[in-house]
Amino acid sequence: MKPLSNRTEHFTESVIRHMTRIANACGAINLSQGFPDFDPPKALQDRLAEVAHTGPHQYALTIGAQNFREALSKKQEHFSGLRYDPQTEMVITCGSTEAMMITMMSVCNPGDKVVIFSPFYENYTADTILSGATPIYVPLDPHDFTFDANVLEDAMKQPGVKALVLCNPSNPSGKVFTREELQIIADLAIKYDLYVITDEVYEHIVFAPHRHTYIATLPGMRERTIECSSLSKSYSITGWRLGYVLAAEPIMNCIKKIHDFTVVGAASPLQETALTALNFGDDYYQELQAHYTHMKEIFTGGLHNLGFKFTEPQGTYFVMMDISEFGYKSDDQFCIDLAQKVGVAAVPGSSFFREPVNHLIRFHFAKKDETLYDALNRLESLRKKLKL
Repeated sequence: MKPLSNRTEHFTESVIRHMTRIANACGAINLSQGFPDFDPPKALQDRLAEVAHTGPHQYALTIGAQNFREALSKKQEHFSGLRYDPQTEMVITCGSTEAMMITMMSVCNPGDKVVIFSPFYENYTADTILSGATPIYVPLDPHDFTFDANVLEDAMKQPGVKALVLCNPSNPSGKVFTREELQIIADLAIKYDLYVITDEVYEHIVFAPHRHTYIATLPGMRERTIECSSLSKSYSITGWRLGYVLAAEPIMNCIKKIHDFTVVGAASPLQETALTALNFGDDYYQELQAHYTHMKEIFTGGLHNLGFKFTEPQGTYFVMMDISEFGYKSDDQFCIDLAQKVGVAAVPGSSFFREPVNHLIRFHFAKKDETLYDALNRLESLRKKLKL
């Protein structure tokens, strides 16, 4: 038989989902894969039950149901001040995973290059390679996740660079880019005529005093920013797979075609249901932030009391913990032992870094209070069971 495509040779299977399988196999508390163990808002659940009987159950428009796109446009304008035309500047996708993939395929030609901050969410490398492009990595300091503007410029000015991927708030680091940092990125993107592809799924999970700034709102960035996001994190519906892309019409014309011929469309009954969420008032987002702040304080407070070193997250629901004291040469083996011997699953930090970083692991804390306290109780035995 003829050989298969070699595009997957340059990346491995998802380490995050691999750790979930290990957690399931040994009964560990899964703080690896980022999904909550609590239900979405009751108003969404109730509406879902109604839609199950009333529909729609057939295809929505390929680009997304009209009422859903109109509601999303209003919500986005409310929070960012930017209006995206629901007819020409958005498409509804099967999660932000599809949103990122079709965006990368729309922007990149074979031989192009894409700049990615390291650490990064694992899909970005795969998306780039599957699009025929080559990733270029710019390191964030693993202590505070800041970047060197000169190093960033050296990467962005290389021949063939087409775009930069910006995850903000950032998975896995929990970093929220400051307006000053975003201005540096924006100035360089304009200077070298690059697209900025954003992943902003954690836009509403930001901890005071930090604030989320949409880079598209900066001068000159509306027409070159392609925003990818989803409803998964804001409304605790990761399994609904409702995402979207927002971009200027010339870019969106290409994105729509690729979406049409790969996915056809997102689930119509879930779009109808999620209208309820898109119409929530400001009080919902204030309560959401308070809820995630509460979970963060439980978990990071517990890590602090146990004497572990970690980076305080500024946003998202992830925290990076330093495991240097345990003497492991492999963070992969540490995470396997952590799940099997301690009963808590995390993700090895090396899976997020291009550089040889093996002393960090990622936990997520989008869990009920009792789940977090159970995990912390198990982590009390960590030094006894795992220190080499």
